[in-house]
Amino acid sequence: MKKKIVFLTGTRADFGKLKSLISILDQHEQFEVYLFVTGMHLDEKYGYTVHEIERCGFKNIYQFENHHEDGLMDITLAKTINGFSAFTRSLKPDLVIIHGDRVEALAGASVGALNNYLVAHIEGGELSGTVDELIRHAVSKLSHVHFVANENARQRLIQMGELPSQIFITGSPDLDVLLSSGLPSIAEVKKHYDIPFETFAISIFHPVTTEIDHLKQHAENYFSALDESGFQYVLIYPNNDQGVNIILEQIFKRKGSKNYLIYPSLRFEYFLTLLKNAQFIIGNSSAGIREAHYYNIPAINVGSRQTGRSMHDTVLHVGNEKHEILYAMDHVINKPLQPHPHHEFGSGNSAEVFLEILLREDFWETSPQKYFADISIE
Repeated sequence: MKKKIVFLTGTRADFGKLKSLISILDQHEQFEVYLFVTGMHLDEKYGYTVHEIERCGFKNIYQFENHHEDGLMDITLAKTINGFSAFTRSLKPDLVIIHGDRVEALAGASVGALNNYLVAHIEGGELSGTVDELIRHAVSKLSHVHFVANENARQRLIQMGELPSQIFITGSPDLDVLLSSGLPSIAEVKKHYDIPFETFAISIFHPVTTEIDHLKQHAENYFSALDESGFQYVLIYPNNDQGVNIILEQIFKRKGSKNYLIYPSLRFEYFLTLLKNAQFIIGNSSAGIREAHYYNIPAINVGSRQTGRSMHDTVLHVGNEKHEILYAMDHVINKPLQPHPHHEFGSGNSAEVFLEILLREDFWETSPQKYFADISIE
């Protein structure tokens, strides 16, 4: 019988990372793939990106609206648990696959763990700062199997008591797309999104939920610095976390400005092409830490959201003050960083490695009963 595999996706970012894994299983005769689509994908404000998933031709797509108008994470978590529980009770999946550090992943892991469904976590064992890190580690403890980006992530999971035999290094699956030869050309992307800029930077600034009391001032400083810089920006909406409306208020003030083109969301492949051709990326998105350095594009990381994540020669970290942000922009333009190649997140073959593991008979012998791998302290 075919194995029933459920992928849970709640954001444009996690779908971009899961897409190659979904595709390779969907094309294999031994697996029956289902997608539980929720979160930002079903929010008109963010472009209703479930349409992008449908365009991929995947067959079994289940939609569930979980978002809360105030972005309250606990309520979103509760709603997602309720919806995913009902879905999986009728399907009875053999494997639930979740990614990263969002509340949707925590909901999926909770439902799986409490109902004895095997749960696989993609990209656990990483450091991401703020409340995201708490969620990521909680998801890892609720998961039975781990597909991690590198040895550092593997060692962190071992520190957390996860069984080494259940941790597989596959690299980061978004590199399968990032390093592929099938990305659209910059001319195609500019035509599709009506971008007239010859040169541009990319801006993505997310709310930091643990600093909500300072978010208004941080957002004002950030966008004021962008205004004063004189650069042209492709500006992408933030995630729908608590405080998002504070940032959107700043974004809406800049609608119609000749220096800004504003988009709720971009197709992942199109975003990568824009990133590859940008002067720099600025804000606090993980794309500046993860994807940008593979293209040797400078990243200005603002504030604390990415604290603890891998930093490369292409990343310039600054605080939330306006003068710091302006200095950083001047620095990356007039004193270009000297990047060096890094391969700590794999080489673009995650999907093949992932499939090979799922085709092993012993993989499906994994018990839903978890054990803590105690490390003796002498």
